[in-house]
Amino acid sequence: MSVKIVICDAIHQKGFEYLEKESDIEVVNGVGIPKDELLDLVVDADVVITRSPTAITEKFLEKATNLKAIVRAGVGVDNVDLDGCSKRGIIAMNVPTANTIAAVEMTMAHMLSCARSFVNANNNLKLDREWKREKWYGIELSGKKLGIIGFGNIGSRVGIRAKSFDMDIVVYDPYIEPSKATDIGAVYTQNFDDILACDFITIHTPKNSETTNIISFDEIKKMKEGVRLINCARGSLFNEDALYEGIKSGKIAFAGIDVFSYEPATDHPLLELENICVTPHLGANTHESQEKIALQAAESALLAARGISYPNALNLPIKAEDLPEKIMPYLELTQKMSYFAAQINKAQIKSIRVKVEGDISSYGKSLLTFSVVGALKESVGDNINYVNASFVAQDKGIEVSFEEIPISSNYHNKVTISLTTSKGVTTIRGTVFEDIEQRIVNINGFGFDFKPKGKMIVFKNRDVPGVIASIATLMSKNGINISDFRLGRGKDGVAMAVILVDEAIDKKILKELNSLDACLWAQYAVL
Repeated sequence: MSVKIVICDAIHQKGFEYLEKESDIEVVNGVGIPKDELLDLVVDADVVITRSPTAITEKFLEKATNLKAIVRAGVGVDNVDLDGCSKRGIIAMNVPTANTIAAVEMTMAHMLSCARSFVNANNNLKLDREWKREKWYGIELSGKKLGIIGFGNIGSRVGIRAKSFDMDIVVYDPYIEPSKATDIGAVYTQNFDDILACDFITIHTPKNSETTNIISFDEIKKMKEGVRLINCARGSLFNEDALYEGIKSGKIAFAGIDVFSYEPATDHPLLELENICVTPHLGANTHESQEKIALQAAESALLAARGISYPNALNLPIKAEDLPEKIMPYLELTQKMSYFAAQINKAQIKSIRVKVEGDISSYGKSLLTFSVVGALKESVGDNINYVNASFVAQDKGIEVSFEEIPISSNYHNKVTISLTTSKGVTTIRGTVFEDIEQRIVNINGFGFDFKPKGKMIVFKNRDVPGVIASIATLMSKNGINISDFRLGRGKDGVAMAVILVDEAIDKKILKELNSLDACLWAQYAVL
């Protein structure tokens, strides 16, 4: 009996050929078919391969009643309803590494364009038929300082290539071992201002709450005159309004941009400016990378169709009937606590430890997996999932462990997460009331009782008069409404507050909080 794989969007022909040679696979070509007609094709599909044109929505999932797995032929999964897939037991996968070299080389192309303005010079000669050599003086990469934000699979390769141009490399990535940068002769820094002092700045991070608008108005003000910026990673990492003003004023000499907040960006204000090179999200657009993407997507689809394995699975197909009702809230709580810990202790993770009291300890392996996914989401983004969590942790040298301990509190079941980073240890405890009400009850020894949900400031301070008033005044000045204020008092004259707010806290406000006299440290987290 054959299984059916529907290819919804265009992929390289090699992908079709890979699948069509398998006798037990029925391959259906849905490329170019109107999306309403495509729904009829996927009714009995076992696996589908998609790209960005096909949105895997609730409507799609309702129609594809036989679906076991989805393969997104590329990195981003913004067009896939991951929650909807999980509820139906459908595994969603992506192809995260096939376009690495293409993205690296695209970055280098933009870097050279920023240095020499060759796109403008080309247009001036070809379109205007002007021979004005004196108009197109550029700068050399040799001897210039390149700041790299994010030193993972792509950023590190950009660094190696930039070194061959005799550039001086400065790396900012709180989630890597510093030796990864220093081993190639780069300088590793934990001070973001060191990046802002560079001649060129390029970014290679996932898009999340920490990296969105990581370069904005305040950061551009600190940069040197004539800085050059490159973004071939994700839209919104650079604030586009700030980028526009910086380029228009001349503070930014040139920019190379391959990605935008909203695409297609055919009428974007940045296109009005002369000293910018823009491309329509071409980072993965090489013949080689498209062939790799198609082959890897086809291989993943084949393995999933046969039920062998699910490479780069991004979700866990949870079926309620397979687990006791009381376990799911604890799994969710464990992941949230670990994500929370990673947000308030932002640094390279050394170990993740899970301790469990009560009869839920029999699900320790699952609790540990959810903890690892939560802890690494802050630094790894969509590339961490329930299937590859242990492998990613092992690859990063992170020690993970689970321990069942005797009940030593008033809670029948309790989970404790200890996240150790290069900055120290963060320990968070939580429980579930009445089988569904998740609560965090302790942070680093300070007692609390709050739901792990919403926007919150964690504020550790000297326990002296006037602290709450100073926080309230600062929030009021910045137009931030406080919806709840939970205070935990400890020994030795130290206290901690968890402050729930209605609006997002930006880096400027966080800096102001940290500058308050009584503050020991303050961090912002979103759950």
